[in-house]
Amino acid sequence: QVQLVESGGGLVQTGGSLRLSCTTSGRAFNWYTMAWFRQAPGKERECVAKIKWSGIITYYADSVKGRFTISRDSAKKTVYLQMDSLKPEDTAVYSCATGGAGLSSDDYEYWGRGTQVTVSS
Repeated sequence: QVQLVESGGGLVQTGGSLRLSCTTSGRAFNWYTMAWFRQAPGKERECVAKIKWSGIITYYADSVKGRFTISRDSAKKTVYLQMDSLKPEDTAVYSCATGGAGLSSDDYEYWGRGTQVTVSS
């Protein structure tokens, strides 16, 4: 049984920063990959970044490259998403996921409930 809990969302102005955290419990370490997804209003859920527990970063969406940084702290069983230079189009519910390895949300079995990120213009 894997549990994922996101935190760190909020309201920021364009150009601001947030750091999201995904704290895991259960058997998260049974899976190689942790992923961050986001879903904006009226849009499909998209993968924004993936990382292995080894620390290898396997993916960034083109839309966030250079602005977002995914990292992990194995001792804390936590995955982070540092978001800088935020834009209004980054507004979405951000969720962490594991139990898969691809870019599709269908690949992942375990999900947090998500945290809202709102970027005002």
